[in-house]
Amino acid sequence: MSFALYLIGVLLLVGGIAWGLVTMGVSQVYIGIACVIVLGIGIMSAVSRTRAKDPS
Repeated sequence: MSFALYLIGVLLLVGGIAWGLVTMGVSQVYIGIACVIVLGIGIMSAVSRTRAKDPS
């Protein structure tokens, strides 16, 4: 799978989390923190799954 596809999925996930937290009435500071954490984890996992393997 491509990196762009992973990134689109992560952005949809972050949007859904933010929307859910706003609906629950959570403070914007905590929403921002949660979204940054999920985005960072998503980018790290996307890079690790799509990077080219080192030749042996």
